Amino acid sequence: MSTLQKKVRRFQNKTVSELKDRQNADGSWTFCFEGPIMTNSFFILLLTSLDDGDHEKELISALAAGIREKQQPDGTFIHYPDETNGNLTATVQGYVGMLASGCFHRSDPHMRKAEQFIIAHGGLRQVHFMTKWMLAANGLYPWPVLYLPLSLMALPPTLPVHFYQFSAYARIHFAPMAVTLNQRFVLKNRNIPSLRHLDPHMTKNPFTWLRSDAFEERDLTSISSHWKRIFHAPFAFQQLGLQTAKTYMLDRIEKDGTLYSYASATIFMVYSLLSLGMSRHSHVIRKALKGLKSLVTECSGIPYLENSTSTVWDTALISYALQKNGVAETDGPITKAAAFLLDRQHTKVADWSVKNPDANPGGWGFSNINTNNPDCDDTAAALKAIPRSYSPSAWERGVSWLLSMQNNDGGFSAFEKNVNHPLIRLLPLESAEDAAVDPSTADLTGRVLHFLGEKAGFTEKHQHIQRAVNWLFEHQEQNGSWYGRWGVCYIYGTWAALTGLHACGIDRKHPAIQKALRWLKSIQLDDGSWGESCKSAEVKTYVPRNRGTIVQTAWALDALLTSENPEHPSVVKGMQYLTDSSSHGADNLVYPTGIGLPKQFYIRYHSYPYVFSLLAVGKYLNSIEKETINET
Repeated sequence: MSTLQKKVRRFQNKTVSELKDRQNADGSWTFCFEGPIMTNSFFILLLTSLDDGDHEKELISALAAGIREKQQPDGTFIHYPDETNGNLTATVQGYVGMLASGCFHRSDPHMRKAEQFIIAHGGLRQVHFMTKWMLAANGLYPWPVLYLPLSLMALPPTLPVHFYQFSAYARIHFAPMAVTLNQRFVLKNRNIPSLRHLDPHMTKNPFTWLRSDAFEERDLTSISSHWKRIFHAPFAFQQLGLQTAKTYMLDRIEKDGTLYSYASATIFMVYSLLSLGMSRHSHVIRKALKGLKSLVTECSGIPYLENSTSTVWDTALISYALQKNGVAETDGPITKAAAFLLDRQHTKVADWSVKNPDANPGGWGFSNINTNNPDCDDTAAALKAIPRSYSPSAWERGVSWLLSMQNNDGGFSAFEKNVNHPLIRLLPLESAEDAAVDPSTADLTGRVLHFLGEKAGFTEKHQHIQRAVNWLFEHQEQNGSWYGRWGVCYIYGTWAALTGLHACGIDRKHPAIQKALRWLKSIQLDDGSWGESCKSAEVKTYVPRNRGTIVQTAWALDALLTSENPEHPSVVKGMQYLTDSSSHGADNLVYPTGIGLPKQFYIRYHSYPYVFSLLAVGKYLNSIEKETINET
């Protein structure tokens, strides 16, 4: 056994042991789902505006301290380490959150630095519309002279444009945001009299809420005609839309009181229900606040409000990774994890059924209490983690639901089927093309293919496989990579595509495979690692980092090992980097490699360095064992 093999084996044993020790009594694993400071900031605004500040001083102080911990020496806030010159929206969120907490004051040096940055970059008018909405709901920014067509919610899905043409994650935020805006509701924050010092030229002009480039070189005729019809709906129809929005939210509250188990949507829901006359002391609002408080945790010692838990996702990934590294299906960690996951299989006919009416429920969601919003990624991950023999009927229900979610174009998207309407995609709102629709993506398509090929036994001859494979081939980038929507970014998409294609039996000599392999090798850094910037998601072009990350290196190695032998120089260098403890510094581990929303919500999954390193080393050792067997 070579020195590298011994090193990799030690790393494998150590990681497996550590993960076994971290498993909870109920069979799950709990790791932090760490996004931007937005959630801390918005929750502080809500609590202080509700006059709950006196009762929640300790919580507010902790959340404010968590924000302050993330502030840069120059006073700015950033979304990822290599984001240059600060981020205006994040800095406004951080500044306002700290100011609203009462723990910090305008005269503090670090607050003055943030203030100067915001003013120098145009004040509040250029911040993301979601943050602008939050400021307006707290009386810190004027509502625009704009009415959002809630009548859209009452339109039947048979019409060309209707509410369910928006993605699930857009709908669950749009409903409370639209209600609050239309009601011009303000819950004045007692700790911030005004933000005029940041922007004395605040305006009610609705165009300042829209993307500045939305009207350049674009024909908006068709969009305008559709929206005009909706805007001019009768008043009674608008009122019906208002009531429909309220019912829509109340029907999707989870048992912990949160809306869809999202902190952001829950915060928005509280404002919208207050705007409709619901008492702040009502059961619904008090339970929502309790649910939000339950999402407060510590990420690397910093108090943080998770936008949701990632428990189902983490548990499924870890259980599968352990099984790929020699932990038997009958071992305690696997049986307990399977029981946890099986208990969270969805049984409710939910929003996904609007575009997929003939399917029965059977998917899995992301968080530990999600019952409304299953997705293809979590479903594939859960099915890979649960041995088929444990519950064949549940397993088959999951597979049937997953197959039913394949889009007409052959690919797979995250939450729903065929939700990619061009009128919605072209809305003049920042992030519309990333959040308002839910198109097929390379990462989702590749990961579903990986499950279907490896665990369900489907081959390239199967109709579902053929269509998905064709979609991937048609959407490969010119340089050989694939763009991943939910991870950073081209390395992620290429890993998902290559491992999925391999699992379904696509020949490694296929030109598309070879092109992708050449691209992966060409971007490897001198120290053996791979590193890609979050900026890739913003410019939709591969942007390298000058330093690698553990997670992206593991993705690249896992992808290479589908076709290359373990002695290949790129594999050897990468594996040395991955298993060298000196490589596991803060910068290599903490860089966010997940994406919720490009430009706004990047995610550090604290489980990922464990999961994907383990998958890579397991595949490496298995490849060596296969070579040894073949030689003998």
